[in-house]
Amino acid sequence: MSRLALVSAMHEELAAVLARMPDEQKTLVAGREFWVGHWHGHDVVAVLSRIGKVAAATTATVLIERFGVNRMVFTGVAGGLAEQVRVGDVVVANQLMQHDMDASPLFPRYEVPLTGMTRFAADRQLRDALLAAAPLAIQDLVQTLPRDQWLRIDFEHARVHQGLVISGDRFVSQSSESQALQQRVPDALAVDMECAAMAQVCHDYGVPMAAVRSISDRADDAAHVDFPQFICSIASNFSVAVLDRMLQNLPV
Repeated sequence: MSRLALVSAMHEELAAVLARMPDEQKTLVAGREFWVGHWHGHDVVAVLSRIGKVAAATTATVLIERFGVNRMVFTGVAGGLAEQVRVGDVVVANQLMQHDMDASPLFPRYEVPLTGMTRFAADRQLRDALLAAAPLAIQDLVQTLPRDQWLRIDFEHARVHQGLVISGDRFVSQSSESQALQQRVPDALAVDMECAAMAQVCHDYGVPMAAVRSISDRADDAAHVDFPQFICSIASNFSVAVLDRMLQNLPV
């Protein structure tokens, strides 16, 4: 039987997900609360990833080893890097990479040692399901979220992008850092702190994984101001909307 992990980056997002799981039951493992239940007929486990690559990798490993998860979807926020990726847009990952992995000169920069890989591909079926769900979730947000909570973001023209998401153990909040990342990895659309680590674990176990990120800031000098407001007003509503839309159409 298929069991799907729904991994959230923030408490607000997880709370919104749990509100859609009327039969959830909590299990405490490795200091984390894992919630087992159902949503749209899917057997699901919902959990908070915690912040950073090690924490996210631990969460992914427990999901697979302890709960028998054989598919994984990550939702959360990210900083936009590419010029065309604006606050309020959505990025669905097709590849994930650790931008702070550097074991050179023993291995090429960004390559995960002993794997021969720098980038881990998102699962095509899960990725396509998120790509189909994301525009509908944005429409849901436009129709249900009062405009005074839009934080001056034009959600009616928000776009869904597909491409590379990069991860590292640092909250990118300075324009100089953002510009340096853009120069080093010019095709990166967004930056976060978890997804690439989870993708590496899922690759090791042969577990399909995909990720969707709503863009909360531009990973620049205003990121520390934009981020908390976006989480409270936008992120939880979008995450639950995109998962709801995805699960309605994803084969059980």
